[in-house]
Parts: sequence; structure tokens; C-alpha cells
Amino acid sequence: MELMIPLDSIKGKILLVRGQKVLLDRDLASLYEVETRALNQAVRRNRERFPSDFMLELSRDEIRHLSQIVTSPGLKNAPNVFAFTEQGVAMLAGVLRSERAIQVNIAIMRTFVKMRGMVLSNQKLAKRLDDLERRYDRQFEVVLDTIKELMEPPHKEIRQIGFAAGSED
Repeated sequence: MELMIPLDSIKGKILLVRGQKVLLDRDLASLYEVETRALNQAVRRNRERFPSDFMLELSRDEIRHLSQIVTSPGLKNAPNVFAFTEQGVAMLAGVLRSERAIQVNIAIMRTFVKMRGMVLSNQKLAKRLDDLERRYDRQFEVVLDTIKELMEPPHKEIRQIGFAAGSED
């Protein structure tokens, strides 16, 4: 059974926390179709499977900051909010032990791989543009200078109109 979850719906839930791409416990619970409480209980029972590079326990400040970005009801009032890295999400499939968890994890892993590919593609494109810019910079310097001049607002001279009253020469 292959589950059809749009990659964009997963991609939209991936957040950057402490420099790592993560998924929040409540977003994962929604995808797995379990309660957040049940997901977190399973994680707590298997805490040794979730070292700090697999799962982050968010601070109150991080939760407040995220709740301004993410419109997730009750996020500010949650006692513990867990954020799972790609490796943590992979570990969840073994902890939850359901067919749906396995299929959701496959979709999530594919999303992470696709996002990495997009980042690499953008990095390659940026490097090529830099190379082209360096190579052709001198040749197009005159053209670029002219374009820059055309983009600047015109400098207008302010001339006095009329005459000054009461001045005698």
C-alpha cells in the first residue's frame, strides 16, 4: 500500500530550528493520524532512540517564536514541543510500528531528498552565474555602467523663478 501524500504539504511543514530542518510533533501526529500526546508518549518510552541530533525539545522562547510563524492552535500552551530532524523522523517509523507511519516516513524522506536536491541545484546555478559574471564583467562593464546611470533619478537644477523684492543693485 503506497500512501499518496503531496510532497508540498510536507515541505510546507518543515521548519528551520537551531540551524536544522525539522518537523514539529503535532504536524507529524497529524500526518500519522495519531494524537500528538500518543506520539510524544511513544517517543518518551523510547527516549534512547532520539539523541539530541534526532530530536530537539523546544524552549519556551522557541515555542513563542514559532507560534508567531506557524498557525498551530495551542502551540504556545503546549507543555513540551518536540521537533524531529530527518533522522528522528526515520526513527519514528520503528517506534510507532504502523503501516501508515512507514508510508508517511517514506513520503517525508522523499521530501527531504527533493529539498536537498533543490538546494544543490541552486548552489550550482549560483556558482555558474558567479563564473559568468567574473568572465564577462570587464566586457560588459561599460554596458552595466550605462544601465546604472539610466536607473538613477535625474539630477535637476533648481532655478529661482521670479525676482527678489527689496533688493537694490
